[in-house]
Amino acid sequence: MTRTLILDTETTGLDPLTGDRILEVAVVELINLVPSGRHYHVLIDPEREVPEEAARVHGFTWDMLRGKPKFAEILPEMLVFLGDDPIVAHNASFDFAFLDSEFKKAGQPTIDRRRMIDSLVLAKKRFPGLPNSLDALCRRYGIDNSMRTSHNALLDVQLLAQVYLELMGGKQPGLGLVSAPVLQSPVIVAVQSTADTARSPRLIMPTEAEIAAHHAFVQKLKEPLWNSVEAAEPAAG
Repeated sequence: MTRTLILDTETTGLDPLTGDRILEVAVVELINLVPSGRHYHVLIDPEREVPEEAARVHGFTWDMLRGKPKFAEILPEMLVFLGDDPIVAHNASFDFAFLDSEFKKAGQPTIDRRRMIDSLVLAKKRFPGLPNSLDALCRRYGIDNSMRTSHNALLDVQLLAQVYLELMGGKQPGLGLVSAPVLQSPVIVAVQSTADTARSPRLIMPTEAEIAAHHAFVQKLKEPLWNSVEAAEPAAG
């Protein structure tokens, strides 16, 4: 069993070195590349004003966050959820720079950068020269991001989880024999046959109407490969 975490943060600005702080953290758990249904999400009092330009991006003001726990207070629980597993983030160096700053303020060792997986780097390798923002990747892979009217960390990690699965080869829920639910849609669990449940194979033959419809469709194709396959088959009987 492999466990991977998809992480996103929202912040008061762009640079922790100038005093910007984390105000939201969201993490989604994947087991064998399938969302398990477990996630971690918390809003944080950044202990400073949220500039108007940042509030326009994610919708949070300091007044909305006053009274929420401070980062040092949520850190023990977050560390338990993160464990020692790989952490995926889009433009991961941004999120990790803020996490490093917050961990140091709390007197804790920073997360080993060897655990960091940057989905933006993966996307640039897959689609060089193309836009590779989270929104652009959602459009490219046909992932519905219509609810993303602002940068909400919990919604972003759910979208990024779907994007990451596509970047890793498009593994579909259900193929990993994982029985846990997905956050937004159920997992179809594949069940392997045992000696008690195995059944004899049943031959399924198409009807004459289905065969005729198939031939009519093939005739519309330009130089269909199917004709050469049928011609090469030995005659029945």
